[in-house]
Amino acid sequence: MKVELIAHSPDPDIIAAVAAMLTHSKSDFKKLKEENEETLKKVLRKVIDMGHTSVVEHAYFTFAISGVSRALTHQLVRHRIASYSQQSQRYVEMDMEYITPPSIEKSKFKEKYHEMMKKIWEFYNEMKKELPVEDARYILPNATCSKIVVSMNARSLLNFFELRCCLHAQWEIRKLAWKMLKLVRQVAPVIFEKAGPPCKTKHICPMDKKDCRWYPKNKIR
Repeated sequence: MKVELIAHSPDPDIIAAVAAMLTHSKSDFKKLKEENEETLKKVLRKVIDMGHTSVVEHAYFTFAISGVSRALTHQLVRHRIASYSQQSQRYVEMDMEYITPPSIEKSKFKEKYHEMMKKIWEFYNEMKKELPVEDARYILPNATCSKIVVSMNARSLLNFFELRCCLHAQWEIRKLAWKMLKLVRQVAPVIFEKAGPPCKTKHICPMDKKDCRWYPKNKIR
């Protein structure tokens, strides 16, 4: 899996902070932006803690993601407020590249799994000689590698991290979520300093999974 933050709003923390201040100020954007940086960050922290996260929608982030499965991207596109551009299986020649879940890699099914993948690609290449590629690709598995470019605003990302950084999220998209969180924290540390699964950020478990090793010991009711 490779995840790159290829673009983002300039000074995302500052933009969000100024947007927050503007709602309760007569000053214009330019003047507010000249406020002391620590003052702006303090305001942003307070606003986020109060749950007024609409101001962080002004900050956008774009990621280039590769080496992931179609199973992952099908989960990813369920997050509605985002923009996606995914590699086409119709126009791009598909090599025999696929993802192997760690559980399979460690199991007795490992050899059979790789043998089956080989057979699938052999059959796929055979069908392509006589059938339209768009029809032959129906045989390709969810494990097939894909590439996708994703853009989200910070508020959508906060929701994404809350859902997908959780231990009960599927392993591959959880791995992606933590990689994305690490990247955005480098450019917007205030917005994302408390981002992540609710067990870590709010000391609650929405699913009440008491058997989870991250289940909050001091649960707030």
